[in-house]
Amino acid sequence: MKKGFKGFDKNFVCRDMQYKVGETYEIPKDKKLKCCPQSEDEAGLHFCENPMDVFGYYAPAESKFAEVESEGDSKQDNEDSKVSARKLHIRAEISLNGLLKAGVKFILDRVKWDEAPATNTGNYSAATNTGNYSAATNTGNYSAATNTGYQSAATNTGYQSAATNTGNYSAATVEGLESVAISLGIEGRAKANKGSWIVLAEWKQDEQYNWHRIDVRSFFVDGDTVKADTFYKLVDGALIEVK
Repeated sequence: MKKGFKGFDKNFVCRDMQYKVGETYEIPKDKKLKCCPQSEDEAGLHFCENPMDVFGYYAPAESKFAEVESEGDSKQDNEDSKVSARKLHIRAEISLNGLLKAGVKFILDRVKWDEAPATNTGNYSAATNTGNYSAATNTGNYSAATNTGYQSAATNTGYQSAATNTGNYSAATVEGLESVAISLGIEGRAKANKGSWIVLAEWKQDEQYNWHRIDVRSFFVDGDTVKADTFYKLVDGALIEVK
């Protein structure tokens, strides 16, 4: 059994096939299992083990997503984590934010944490830092740069990677393709290149001047509506450019 994630159009349709949460689907036994079937005697029910790979098939702004499980035979695609299954169960719908968080977790679960300095160049690795005014930098693919200190920076240049920062007045930056820059602290900033995502939080003070996180949103950097290589913060639920 394999677990993963699947994308659909806004009506929960994929490849002209209607899906429904809670249902199980199976290809005919006389069909040859294959990723991206090319003939009538081939078939497959597709999903991705890496949540980030789903965006290669379904754009985040206009699609729906689900957690899935495969049963029986499955075939792995060589290009990414795409899997073709003979039987597929649609477990639960997942939001875009949920898919992004699952993508970060997918990366972090593969990190060798006992080899995680503040600067790292290896694939499937982590650069971690907890000090204030600090920097966590990673250049490896499928990796994570994480920082929890105030006024700090988490930077990642690898493909399909994540830069995560939870410190206040801090910044998260990614330069690799299909990556995620996450900044969840007060006045946090994030920027990414075209084809990646930024995730930002908004905070408000109450009457006792205590800070509370009131919103978390994700945005796809299309190079037009959301500019590439431009720092943004979240204000009143909308992106605001910051220098």
